[in-house]
Amino acid sequence: MKQYIVDAFTDTVFKGNPAAVCVMDRWPDDQWMMQVAGENNLSETAFIVKESGGYHLRWFTPGTEVELCGHATLASAFVILNYYDKDAAQVEFDTMSGKLTVVRKGNLYEMDFPTYELKEIPVTDDMERAFGVRPVKAVLGLDLVCVFENERIVREMVPDQELLKTIEGRIQNATARGTDTDCVSRSFCPKLSIPEDPVCGSAHCQIADYWSGILGKKDIIAYQASKRGGTLHCLLTGNGRVKISGEAVLFAVSEIQG
Repeated sequence: MKQYIVDAFTDTVFKGNPAAVCVMDRWPDDQWMMQVAGENNLSETAFIVKESGGYHLRWFTPGTEVELCGHATLASAFVILNYYDKDAAQVEFDTMSGKLTVVRKGNLYEMDFPTYELKEIPVTDDMERAFGVRPVKAVLGLDLVCVFENERIVREMVPDQELLKTIEGRIQNATARGTDTDCVSRSFCPKLSIPEDPVCGSAHCQIADYWSGILGKKDIIAYQASKRGGTLHCLLTGNGRVKISGEAVLFAVSEIQG
């Protein structure tokens, strides 16, 4: 089967967030997919099978299957719309998080994702020890979102990966109001065997929702301040959904022999 490596949330190779996308005729064994994800050693490997109602999409980290992944969904849509259904304007995926539709809009791929209910929780000493800096606020949805005083703190922090595993959330996010964008963030995922996700779309279902409420605007331009970096265009639609758009670029195409 063919495997595509796509850099998502960027128009430049070696930036954004790389994802592997495997397009298959039928589903292999789950353990085999886990082994492929481990062999790739990327934050996500996406597996796609075309079914009667469209495409079925699943996501695997090197350590586990996950219920939602933004950048690998963007990468999957890029592959389907450029190499399989070239004349289509959109693609719909059946996933663990329900139906996900991705629409091609020029160079952008717009994804329609669910938001998560966010509740404010107390800032704790454990959070401070894990991040190395005390947050000014913490909110919890699927992931933990810790808000810090300024962008510099987020960019320069070196969190303790083992301590991050002991605090709330699937992913532990650090965010602050941005200088050139509405917000900046970093996403740490040691519970998923990923020290830091270069650009995390699913985390921005919560990060963009939070900043939309704080800034009083529906359009949020977010920058993920990892080493690779990436930009996410987020639109809160007001019905429990968020549209997240980004660019993508192909790095490589290969054949898996195993």
